[in-house]
Amino acid sequence: MPRIDVPIGDVLQILEDLIQTPSPTGSTEWAVAMVENELAAMGVPFQRTTKGAVVASVEGLRHDQPRGITAHLDTLGAMVAQIKPNGRLRMTALNGVNWPTVESEGVTITTRAGQQVRGSIVLTNGAVHVSRHAIDSPRNADTLEVRIDERTLSAEETRLLGIDVGDPIAFDPRFESTPSGFVRSRFLDDKAGVACLLAALKALRDLGLSAGQDTHLLLSVHEEVGHGGSDGLPADLSELVVVDMACVGTGQNGDEFHCSICLKDSSGPYSSELSNKLRGMADQAGIELKPDIYPHYGSDGSQYWRAGGRAQVALIGPGVDTSHGYERTHIDALRDTANLLAEYLLSE
Repeated sequence: MPRIDVPIGDVLQILEDLIQTPSPTGSTEWAVAMVENELAAMGVPFQRTTKGAVVASVEGLRHDQPRGITAHLDTLGAMVAQIKPNGRLRMTALNGVNWPTVESEGVTITTRAGQQVRGSIVLTNGAVHVSRHAIDSPRNADTLEVRIDERTLSAEETRLLGIDVGDPIAFDPRFESTPSGFVRSRFLDDKAGVACLLAALKALRDLGLSAGQDTHLLLSVHEEVGHGGSDGLPADLSELVVVDMACVGTGQNGDEFHCSICLKDSSGPYSSELSNKLRGMADQAGIELKPDIYPHYGSDGSQYWRAGGRAQVALIGPGVDTSHGYERTHIDALRDTANLLAEYLLSE
């Protein structure tokens, strides 16, 4: 049994609050402020980096092998690439948007002045009673557009709403937690990981327990575009545990009901010594940790190493189905991930 059973209610509450707070890469201010409030309520000191990430410092019983844990707050999304002559918007993706999965999704455009304008993603000339290609047309950045929920029929009228090229576009998450324990939502990558980390830390604080070693928590805001993993972390870390979604799909060893540990992704293998340490902790705590390999995946740990980071790196996370689409996980995977993080925080 784990030494601490992190309350799943805390994980779910933090997760839902995070999910309902939009944070596409480049527009993460609200989510960052929410995390800062959570840390402040726990009495954990933190600072915001120049790039906008949050780094918190947790004092440990020992100080000889400082370590880090990182998870990312930024999500997929889009930006306005063009205001079309008909007043609708052409989009550019913020990294790996799977375009067919966002057709018909509601969106919020945030203007430079801070005004929020609602809209939805539709196929250009997408009425089946008008276009015989509406059903079989490809869905991509060239064929999908934002239909704004305001009376606008021209580029000039859209600009009068305050909308301009470069404005962020946030997709509706559609969060739902079911009685059977499933959680369906966009952006479980990686807000599920952030929620598990914050809930694990809260469980330690509520019980008056200290971390085994000085630990630095990085909540990064540029993971989805590949340069978040070394932002604000000290140079003397001995270990870095990355918490990110675990892949679920054909050929994968993990599933939605467990925490997985990635031993190799597209950047190469992670540290076998730290990975085996985490696997040993999981065994002792009765957590079934699924080893896996992700061929089309990279993480903030990959970026940390590429930026010159010298610590050992390992990657864990709850299993998430249909990544970069309408995602799903289960409370069992969230619980195991949070409990393993608590074990790691307590260890020396």
